[in-house]
Amino acid sequence: MTYQDPVQSYSGSIREVALGAEGRQVVAGGARTMPFYAFDGAPFTPPLIAMEVYDARPHGWPAAAEEPFADVLDDPVAWGRRCVEEHGADMVCLQLASTDPNGADAPPEAAAEVARKVAEGVDAPLVVYGSGNAIKDAEVLKAVAEACAGHDVVLGPAVEDNYKQVGAAALGYSHLVSGESPIDVNMAKQLNILLTQLGLGIDRLLTDPSVGALGYGLEYAYTVIERLRLAALAQNDAMTQSPIVCQVGREAWRVKEARASEEEEPSWGDAGKRGVLWEATTALSLALAGGDVIVMRHPDAVALVRAAFSGLGA
Repeated sequence: MTYQDPVQSYSGSIREVALGAEGRQVVAGGARTMPFYAFDGAPFTPPLIAMEVYDARPHGWPAAAEEPFADVLDDPVAWGRRCVEEHGADMVCLQLASTDPNGADAPPEAAAEVARKVAEGVDAPLVVYGSGNAIKDAEVLKAVAEACAGHDVVLGPAVEDNYKQVGAAALGYSHLVSGESPIDVNMAKQLNILLTQLGLGIDRLLTDPSVGALGYGLEYAYTVIERLRLAALAQNDAMTQSPIVCQVGREAWRVKEARASEEEEPSWGDAGKRGVLWEATTALSLALAGGDVIVMRHPDAVALVRAAFSGLGA
């Protein structure tokens, strides 16, 4: 009697979404199996890795996070080029942190000009995220959409309180949208429904279900992403078939275990290695759950994750 490996096939698949303008496009999604399940017979492409770039010099970062970009932290274009040309990032994720009303409160026009320069000066697809303030982000992302017309950028985060404005801006200037919801399957699905009701094509959407770092909600985030992936594959649910974005860098490097110095916590070991491993572990876990675009910060963490992907046969 011969043995035949069991193969799980699904009726659904993750939608392929082209990111970036023609000539520099990458494709997110396309999976027809659970992540890295090559033994189920369908080829699996590893997630895309985007690297963070900030529109202004970040404050309060651990030394280990600043060191690889110390000479370009005031120049988003040079920072983005380094991420792509030296560290192999598939995409750049520009974080418009300076627009935060509780911080520098930079005007939308200034942020949009930075986004335009990065879109024109970095040879890779661009994701642009606001500060996370829904009201201000609606104004900022509208200005970004106009300034970056023709570059097919991903605008985010679109949330329940501003999805109409962000969606309209994306429609008006032919961009894509990353919809962010609390860590919940139904809320992620509902936001996609609302965005498509505005007239935005489902093939222009990414899903950001929110994530937590290792030790700070990672298990719950993993479960929600895995459930979204199963609904997309096993139930062929069109509203859960958008590629998933995971904002790993900002989450991993804000936790105490990644930030504490060796003087503060001498028993925790080398602070730089600790932060890199915290980010890499979080990123790999979410990739295994079903993340399609992993947004990262430290080049060493990126290298570790890519090596893990290779080891998994992707």
